[in-house]
Amino acid sequence: MTQDYFSFEAVILQNGTMNAAFVEFPFSVPEIFGKKGHVKIKAVFDGKVEYRGSLAKMNFDCHILGLTQEARKKLGKSFGDTVSVKLWEDKEERIVTIPDDVKIVFNENTDAKELFDAMSYTHRKEYIRWIEEAKKPETRENRKVKMIEMILAGKKGI
Repeated sequence: MTQDYFSFEAVILQNGTMNAAFVEFPFSVPEIFGKKGHVKIKAVFDGKVEYRGSLAKMNFDCHILGLTQEARKKLGKSFGDTVSVKLWEDKEERIVTIPDDVKIVFNENTDAKELFDAMSYTHRKEYIRWIEEAKKPETRENRKVKMIEMILAGKKGI
């Protein structure tokens, strides 16, 4: 019988010189999840910051779990700090809710909608979040136009 969740402590590591952080997953992903590649997960950092993402192999010896800037800010932690992680496999379907005004833009640009639908959950989520984070109506309108242009140009994410 497989374990429902895994708990561990890990040091927040920096990915090269980028402002990108991750922790190493100290267990064997193939043994636990029966997969060698990405594993969709849910996690809670320090018992308070929830995260939905993936364990990824990338170019590391073990699978890693990204730690977003937003999560680090909420935790008040940075590279070199230790974080506690509670993690489990995420078997729920990942759905990005498309706002009505964005649906209208996609209805007018069916090629862009098809490309958008073929993207990963993460890339679709990034585009929609970028539009929804606009503070001014004109910024939101500009971002919708820019999103269509970027999708048609083959850009996967923001």
